[in-house]
Amino acid sequence: MRVLSKSKIMAHRQCPRRLWLEVNRPNLCEDSADTQSRYQIGDSVGEIARRIYDPKGRCPLIDVASEGFEGAFARTQALLAKRRGIFEAGFNANGGLAFADVLLPVKKGGRPMWRMVEVKSSTSVKDSQRDDVAFQSWVAKSAGLALAGVSIAYVDNTWVYPGNEDYNGLLVEKDLTREAFGRGQEVANWVEEAQTTLRKKREPSIQTGHHCTHPYACGFIDYCRSQEAQAEFPVEWLPDVRTKALKSHIEAEGVVDLRDVPAALLNERQQRVKDCTLSGKCYFDKAGAAKQLAVHRLPAYFLDFESVNPAVPLWKGIRPYQQIPFQFSCHRLDAKGRLTHDSFLDLTGKNPLRPFVKALLGACGERGPIFVYNASFEKTRIHELAKRFPRDARALLALVDRVVDLLPVARGLYYHPDQEGSWSIKAVLPTIAPDLDYSQLVGVQDGGAAMVVYQEAIAPTTSRRRCQEIQDQLLAYCKRDTEALVRLWSFFTGKAVGAV
Repeated sequence: MRVLSKSKIMAHRQCPRRLWLEVNRPNLCEDSADTQSRYQIGDSVGEIARRIYDPKGRCPLIDVASEGFEGAFARTQALLAKRRGIFEAGFNANGGLAFADVLLPVKKGGRPMWRMVEVKSSTSVKDSQRDDVAFQSWVAKSAGLALAGVSIAYVDNTWVYPGNEDYNGLLVEKDLTREAFGRGQEVANWVEEAQTTLRKKREPSIQTGHHCTHPYACGFIDYCRSQEAQAEFPVEWLPDVRTKALKSHIEAEGVVDLRDVPAALLNERQQRVKDCTLSGKCYFDKAGAAKQLAVHRLPAYFLDFESVNPAVPLWKGIRPYQQIPFQFSCHRLDAKGRLTHDSFLDLTGKNPLRPFVKALLGACGERGPIFVYNASFEKTRIHELAKRFPRDARALLALVDRVVDLLPVARGLYYHPDQEGSWSIKAVLPTIAPDLDYSQLVGVQDGGAAMVVYQEAIAPTTSRRRCQEIQDQLLAYCKRDTEALVRLWSFFTGKAVGAV
């Protein structure tokens, strides 16, 4: 019988096919950048958790990668006998394998026992994490551990970092002892069901669907989709499928192609997507777009922010997962159609907010529209900055009043079949300005990558040469975002723009 870890059981809970592929064809897995980022976030929170639960640094960490499974199990038993706190204590029983994030000695009724804490980087307790804890505690108890209780420690995103490496308060606990202990037979059934799946010579035949991305994105989704007949015009291209009638029709009838969706169930935008997709023709209300934007006189500014939101705050006064803008790009178009460019990027490792505000106010001038794409992000960040820096609040809020969002113009008056139901700037731009190709950029090609390399750049161990590479990549990426805004504006208004 194969011994199954928590991750393997949770994979089976999500989709039996996922588990079978993880064990038999792991080379087919392609984890997304978001998945890899989630792993990194979990590691950073786990490191802080060890400091919180062991402030004096006396509790050993078991490293199964270097010690091996048998070595980890043996060391766990030796440490249990010494009644010491343990990180990643390993247990093996009844076909299950578990490594506890935190194991602490306690006494209950005078009897020496243990308390288990599973550390999560989420800001609340998820249903999948309840399953996780039930499995971990079941394996540990089955292995003979005198377990008094089990909790989940998750991130409190209302906590404010006081600085000086003091992270007490970052995590809050929720006791799940009664619930987890009461699910023993249920967990045993999970293990048996997973074992049954793995005894199959062929992978389970399961259609792709909602379960492929919930509770976590599956790295086998591209492979599984490649094994299915592909719709010529996928129903997934319909935007904003929210009405109960449309959802029910798609699910009940097993609709996979746009051609099979009745017009009576579609709103105007959805019908436009269907019509353009089937005809292969672009929709563009050129006069309407020009009219909407004609009220905004030059000079005009084109603005984009990049931000980072680490689970573990880096600077005093910051909350977990708080968005911290560290970069902007700003193109300025004057009344004669001449274009200039300004930018800001702080890679010093210090809190970038104060210099960001100073540079932003200087770059945006005092009058003229500020064009963005999907204005909620930039406007929210500016409102937050206004609250943080009251002396600059009036000037910052004046910027908000000048913001003009190009997304509603695109969404209401333009659609190209190549957008495949999306109005993200990276879906619209290739249909208008194919020469502004993000894939041609070196290194950083999206906001997620920008977050990752920013944190790499400010790490003290990063070389000066690598920091320079990252700086060049970030500047080029953010500049491309505002170049895109300029081109969209030019296309929608029909006005030519000079080169920078």
